[in-house]
Amino acid sequence: MSTFLLLSSQSSTSHRVSEICLCVQSLQLQKSITCPSVCLQKQKYNIKLYAVPVGAFSCRFAPTPSASNRADLGGQRKHVSYAFTAPNGYQRPDLMHNRTDGNSMIEFEVQLEELFNEVRMMAMSGRKNDAVELLQANYEAVKEQMESGAIGIEQAAVLDIVALGYITVGDLKFVASVLDILNKVVDSLEDSEPFLDSVFLHMGSMYSTLKKFEKSMSAYKRAIDIIEKKSGEDSTFLITPILGMAKVLGIIGRTAKAVEFYHRAISLLESTRGFENEDLVIPLFGLGNLMLKEGKGKDAETCFAGIVDIYKKLYGEKDGKVGMAMYSLANAKCARGEADEAVTLYRRALHIIKDSNDMALDDSVMEKMRIELAELLHVVGRGSEGREILEECLLINERSKGKEHPSSVKHLVNLAASYSRSKNYAEAERLLRIGLDVMIKAVGPDDQSITVPMLNLAVTLYNLKQDDNAEQLALEVLRIRESAFGKDSLPVGEALDCLVSIQSRLGKDENELLKLLKRILRIQEREFGHDGKEVIDTLKKIVFYMEKLGMKDEKFLLQKRLSMLRMKFKNQMQY
Repeated sequence: MSTFLLLSSQSSTSHRVSEICLCVQSLQLQKSITCPSVCLQKQKYNIKLYAVPVGAFSCRFAPTPSASNRADLGGQRKHVSYAFTAPNGYQRPDLMHNRTDGNSMIEFEVQLEELFNEVRMMAMSGRKNDAVELLQANYEAVKEQMESGAIGIEQAAVLDIVALGYITVGDLKFVASVLDILNKVVDSLEDSEPFLDSVFLHMGSMYSTLKKFEKSMSAYKRAIDIIEKKSGEDSTFLITPILGMAKVLGIIGRTAKAVEFYHRAISLLESTRGFENEDLVIPLFGLGNLMLKEGKGKDAETCFAGIVDIYKKLYGEKDGKVGMAMYSLANAKCARGEADEAVTLYRRALHIIKDSNDMALDDSVMEKMRIELAELLHVVGRGSEGREILEECLLINERSKGKEHPSSVKHLVNLAASYSRSKNYAEAERLLRIGLDVMIKAVGPDDQSITVPMLNLAVTLYNLKQDDNAEQLALEVLRIRESAFGKDSLPVGEALDCLVSIQSRLGKDENELLKLLKRILRIQEREFGHDGKEVIDTLKKIVFYMEKLGMKDEKFLLQKRLSMLRMKFKNQMQY
């Protein structure tokens, strides 16, 4: 057996080991539970409100602590979850079997865990360079071992930890090269090697993070095969790699296969832990969100309703987890077009979470929920109720961060959108000018973030028949966005679309307007495809101007294309 050197920032001691136990898994980098935006079937209007991205949603809702919470819990739970939090009781298949040399394995296990935890703590305290140096030292040690002919599970173990460490510090570029080397090592190993399943589980998650989904599925498949051989096809150790495979399949559009894997995970849990166990929450959420993505609101509703029932029975009806589950159930109701039921669920969810004190009023999750409820209320014609909620969002934000904080701008923009929808353009203008001033003071006059309130202000001035002022603002937005995103970017296309409407009413040259529309079309085709429904409105405008300019031949081809697209989307929902 070879001697393996594992370096730390405090010591460099050689240890002889006969088998290796991988006890450390990486931080949760991918969020398996997502919050879809409001999408109500058969709605007549689309009012887009600006919600805050909520990266921590899944952590708050999962039955086990988030990565950051686990760091705070210290000794309560040592293991750090990767990609999918393993339900209680089966998170460590590699600690359960194949231990033939307990002392040496435990010793090496402790070293690996200490190394990863040290890297994680360095990253959390802002000492990224120190963390990278530590990882690089261990990486070089592995290379020296391999150059001397030692290529086995020991090397795979440390390369695995090094790769996880680089992901933890946010250095994804180097992860790919480490995984390439790790791949060569594990390809030479037999499935009977101890704890190899954990290495493949980590590799599957890391490849998914790198968006290398075929390699991710390959790694997950081998992890599943190894566990099945060791523990049988009904082992709950299979849950984590099965969920990893399901998530990746969903991402790449293989929905039927993803559903199959989710159902397998649910079936394994129900057969071993019963139908009311909290461990069912993760696969039910994954499946429910996939069904929402596929427009299958009824199936999504079944999943989320099941989670509501589980949490109610375990924690009571007033627990914050119940509120969060109701929030997802409300999204499913939206997808089914059941607006009144969705509104009721949104309100109940917010009330439960607020009373449970699980979150602060200014928490980004609650803010997102309020904004989505306000958006839904506007969609179903209850704008005054929605506006009250948006005013509440602004007030909460101002109390916690101050009136001049740039985070207030999104709320000002949302309120302005609400007033615009009720034709109160004067109030919308007032709010947008406040928001624009706040943002310019915060980031300067050339930062792309000012273009959101600025473009909305241009639209409002257009509605107030102040076309010259609206045009100047739209041109300024175009200039800033071209500089920030490139001339062929989608944000530029949005600015061009606004500019064309304004200049059309100003009576600008129709040939120039047609050029701008063709430019918009090229941007949309690149982003959404030639047959994307997003191009339909632009095609209509192009055909209109071609008709006015007497361009019959070109108009005929585009009109034919437009007719085909209309037929394609005739029976689809319009949002």
